[in-house]
Amino acid sequence: MLAYHLRIAAKSLRRTPVLSALLVVGIALGIAVSTAFVAAYHTVAKDPIPSKSDKLFYVTLDSWNPERPWDDDHPKDPPNQLTYRDAVSLMASTIPTRHTAMFKTELTVFPTTREERPFRARTRVTFRDFFGLFDAPFQYGGEWGKDADAAPQAVVVLDHETNQKLFGGRNSVGKQVRIEDRNFTVTGVLAPWYPKPKYYDPHNDSFETPEEIYVPFRWTLPMKFVTSGNTSGWKSYGPDFEDKLESESVWVQFWAELDNARQRETYESWLAGYVGEQKKLGRFARPLNNRLWDVKAWLDWVQIVPRSTKTMLVISLLFLVVSSVNLIGILLGKFLARSPEVGVRRALGASRRHVFLQHLLECELVGLLGGAVGVLAALPLLHGIERLTRSPDDPQLLQLELPILAAGIVLALIAGLVAGIYPAWRICRIPPAAHLKAQ
Repeated sequence: MLAYHLRIAAKSLRRTPVLSALLVVGIALGIAVSTAFVAAYHTVAKDPIPSKSDKLFYVTLDSWNPERPWDDDHPKDPPNQLTYRDAVSLMASTIPTRHTAMFKTELTVFPTTREERPFRARTRVTFRDFFGLFDAPFQYGGEWGKDADAAPQAVVVLDHETNQKLFGGRNSVGKQVRIEDRNFTVTGVLAPWYPKPKYYDPHNDSFETPEEIYVPFRWTLPMKFVTSGNTSGWKSYGPDFEDKLESESVWVQFWAELDNARQRETYESWLAGYVGEQKKLGRFARPLNNRLWDVKAWLDWVQIVPRSTKTMLVISLLFLVVSSVNLIGILLGKFLARSPEVGVRRALGASRRHVFLQHLLECELVGLLGGAVGVLAALPLLHGIERLTRSPDDPQLLQLELPILAAGIVLALIAGLVAGIYPAWRICRIPPAAHLKAQ
C-alpha cells in the first residue's frame, strides 16, 4: 500500500511540474539557510575533546584587587588567567595526572637556507604535558623530556605546516632550528591538528589555528618572552622583566587533568592550602574563590558560542517555519483542484485515511526533494559565511558533517509535514457525492 501511495504521489508531482518545482524550491530555501546555520552552531558549540572533556580542568585563582572585582558585570568571577608566579608554583603539585602552565607569544624563526626569509611564528610556551593533555597527535618524534621542564633546554616541537616550510615535510627530529638568537633541536613534529574551537586558549581568537612552534616554559626568563595574548593587571610593577614575572598581572593559562572525583577533591584542597599560604604573605586579599572548570563549563564561561550565532540559528529555523507555512496555501489550492478525482475514488471505496496518507506522502516527497536540494545549496552558503567571518588563509572550519546532513533531511520532512497536514486533511474530508454528477 505504501508503494502504491508513493507511485500516486510521484505521478501527481509530474502532472504539475511548475507548481511542484515551486514547492521544492520553497522547502529548499528554508533548508539551505537553516542547515548552514545549524552547521555553524554545531561547529562552535560541540565538545572539542569528548574522550576526556570531563577530566580536563582549567584552573583559576582570585588574586585580584581587593577593592573591586575582576569583572564588574560578574563580580563573583575570578580572573580568567593566572599570574606567572602562581602558575609556576602550581606546577609543583604532584596530584594531577598531567598539568601545564602556558601562554602565547611570537618568536622569529630563521630558515636553514638563505633563500628563505625569517618569519614570525606563533608560539606556545608550555610544558611537555601540553601534548598529552590535549591529545595533540605527532607525525614524527614526540614531546621533549622531563629535564627540559625542570631547566631550560634548547628543544622545540614544530607543527605540520612549519615542518613543511623548513624541512619540506621530511622527518626533522634531531635537526636544528634557529629561533631568535639560539639554535633549538627538534624533538617532534605534530600531525595536522585543528581543535575546533581552540579550547585550551580561547582568550586569543577561539578559532585560529594552533601555534606553529612549541618551546619549554623555562625559557620565559632567560629569553624574556613577552606574551602576545591578553594581559590584565591592577597593580603597578617595576621596569625590569623580572618585575613583571613577580607582579599581580594575569596572563598565563593553566590546565590540569584529574581522572576522578577523589583526585579533584584532593587537588582542590591543595589549591586552598596554597592560597592560604599566599594570604599569610599579604596576597589574595579577596575571599577564597578557586575554580576548576571542566571543558564544557569553561567554554560556557568564556562564551565561546557568540550570541549572534545563537540568534542566527533561531532566525534560520524561524525562516524554515515561515517557508513551510507559506506553502500551505499552494498545497491547499493544488489538492482542492483535484476534488472531483478524489470524490470518485472515495465513491469507489477509498477511505478517508487512505486519501489523507496519499496526499501527506506527496507533501513528504516534496519535503524530501527540497531537503536534498537545500542541503546541496547549504554548501556554498556555509562557504560564504566562513569567508565573511574568517581569514582566507585559515583552514576550513565550517563543514557539513554527517549528523548535520541527517538533521537537514529530518528538518525537510518536518517542513513537509507542517506544510501538508492541513491541506491533506481538507481534501480527505470532501464528501464524494458532491462530484459524482460531474463525473
